[in-house]
Amino acid sequence: MRKKAGVYAALLACIFLPLLAYLLLNISAYNVTIEAPREHFYVVSIVSMLALLLAIVVSFIAVRVRNIKVSFLSLAYLSLSALFLLIGLSSSADVMRLHESESNAIYLSVLLASFWLWLSTIAVDRFAIRWFARRQAWLLPVWSLLLLIGVLVVWNEPELMKLLYMGSLSRWIILAIIIALNSWTIRHYVHNYTVSCFPLQLAMAYSTGWLMAAGIIITTGETWSLSWWTFHVLLFAAVAIMMIGMLREYWSRGSLLSTFKQLFYIHSFDWMRMYIRPSVKQLVMTTEARDAYTAGHNYRVARYALKLGEELKLPLAQLQAIMQGGLVHDVGKLSIANQILNKPGKLTPEERAIIEEHPVAGYEICKRLGFMIEELSIIRSHHEKFNGTGYPDRLQGQEIPLLARITAIADVYDALTSTRSYRKAMTQEEAMAIIVKESGRHFDPHCVEAWKRVVAEQSDFFSNIMQTNSPVKL
Repeated sequence: MRKKAGVYAALLACIFLPLLAYLLLNISAYNVTIEAPREHFYVVSIVSMLALLLAIVVSFIAVRVRNIKVSFLSLAYLSLSALFLLIGLSSSADVMRLHESESNAIYLSVLLASFWLWLSTIAVDRFAIRWFARRQAWLLPVWSLLLLIGVLVVWNEPELMKLLYMGSLSRWIILAIIIALNSWTIRHYVHNYTVSCFPLQLAMAYSTGWLMAAGIIITTGETWSLSWWTFHVLLFAAVAIMMIGMLREYWSRGSLLSTFKQLFYIHSFDWMRMYIRPSVKQLVMTTEARDAYTAGHNYRVARYALKLGEELKLPLAQLQAIMQGGLVHDVGKLSIANQILNKPGKLTPEERAIIEEHPVAGYEICKRLGFMIEELSIIRSHHEKFNGTGYPDRLQGQEIPLLARITAIADVYDALTSTRSYRKAMTQEEAMAIIVKESGRHFDPHCVEAWKRVVAEQSDFFSNIMQTNSPVKL
């Protein structure tokens, strides 16, 4: 909390200091009129070109990482670029001066940019985000075409700019919308930054804050006054800080792809700490008190399953169910005697039958505690096999809930790579060989292919997970 308060204090200072300077200048005798269309053209064109360059770079990254939220960032800066280019060209041309109708195009550009930035903060399981995600490949070309057509039409028919006329009330309504959207966006990125400490998330918060301050100035300022020019400085800062942040990340990481993946990703360990329910926490603590190995296993399985769910691009609600269901998937083992649970030798058929009762026992425990159906499906069905030979219900193929199929791979992988009382831990290569061999028999082939990608691309994840304790102890 102290860290978050410090970040908010610094951010608010950087937003309100320019606004304070603007207000002081507004009431002073130095707030002279500087009507300079040509210089305005240069200033606005620089901002426009920077925003366009930023939009192009981010758009290529969005295609590579297949993340709709990165596409929203590209659309935000593209909107800012196109409309500001129009404003710059208009202010330098003989056919039009920077009149009231043209300044309203600035409102439109800030509003559109704020809207797309706000969309980048919305959970991926929302209907609107899913709708955009299904059309991600067309989103940037269609939006670019619409902006281009708009700019060309207005440039060839300058009188159409008058259609953008807004009265005083309309301007204040739009400003209220801009402030609301940007405040939400700032809060989102500051929250993520305090969890992940990823610098580009903080840069997004500053960029959004300065965009909001620019909207306030353009609403209350008088065109061509010296105080009005501070609006352009803030817009330049809003774009420049993102450019600087991207360059710094590229120099330190050597890749922008991983940078933008992390921009919309909170480390799963911290995510679990934030969203774990009290009932889940209590169950994990009870398990830890009885068997430290089981607690560590539950935690690692939840992390592995969460990573696999992210690879499969599951919505946020399902990821949360995987996390909570994975943490307690073996809670039914609390009803099994220690001499059976930790027996070093081979189990007898009777003992094996007792062990196989734990999914149903855990299901009954968690059902009484009010767990949701998807979490319960993990607890009950994580020992089902794709070919129908698992337990307790002998489900087969797609009959097995997807989250249980995901957790099954995470469960077996951790069991194979952990030291047990009756054998040493296998290497990652040995464990993967078994999982791949069991594809189509024990495991869902689609999930196995996704897990292979995770193992191949996330080596740091696997090395770090073994060094971290259970989240309920932190």
